[in-house]
Amino acid sequence: MKKTKSFLLGTTLAGALIVSVGFGTYSWFTSETQAHGEMVNGTLQINNGSDIDTPIFSGEKFTPSQLQYGDWITLSNSGDLDTHLKATYSHSVDKASLEEYEVGYVAMKYTTTPDKDIYEDSKIQLANLFKGTTNERSLSTPLPAGVELVSGILKGDQAKAMMATAGQSGEFLIGEGGEGDPFWSLNEGQYIDMMLGIKLGEDAGNDYQGAKYSATIKVNAKQTDDGAQY
Repeated sequence: MKKTKSFLLGTTLAGALIVSVGFGTYSWFTSETQAHGEMVNGTLQINNGSDIDTPIFSGEKFTPSQLQYGDWITLSNSGDLDTHLKATYSHSVDKASLEEYEVGYVAMKYTTTPDKDIYEDSKIQLANLFKGTTNERSLSTPLPAGVELVSGILKGDQAKAMMATAGQSGEFLIGEGGEGDPFWSLNEGQYIDMMLGIKLGEDAGNDYQGAKYSATIKVNAKQTDDGAQY
């Protein structure tokens, strides 16, 4: 009897404990919400980050008063950000001096490639620049919609003033460069085709025989945001 009572007492206390725990548990209405996001950085890239295979120009047996045309080279905005370009032309000669070399360029910006006739007309305009025609931003024939053109020439005293070392090497910007010239703002999916022309002056004497003239175009790109640097 004593053991039975003890067992019943223990059972009763356990039951009382269980009931007490049950009365201490509550349930409430609740709600929850979340928000998610991610950022993917843009890409700023010219010509897929690769050097241009097409030479600026090539030739042999160059003589005074001769004009040598280069090949068309292409700059493409292969990234997904708009960009400002700065094209720098550097040149040198291994003997004599740069005084008798004139450098001109013509460049077209487009989204859809222009017809071949436009390229031929541009070449004629480049030749006219060497004859003293005023620099222009348009051809004698109308340009197709969405096509822009610039051209220019560097020669004589202007070239001398920009030489890095007297008579042997120098560099200059092609156009005003960067944000100073809207032509060199290249949007996503746009292209610039550019051709150089090189002329050796009529006054180049025998000291120019066998001279080797070399040139490089370096194109830097930067973001269009204020304060961005090359």
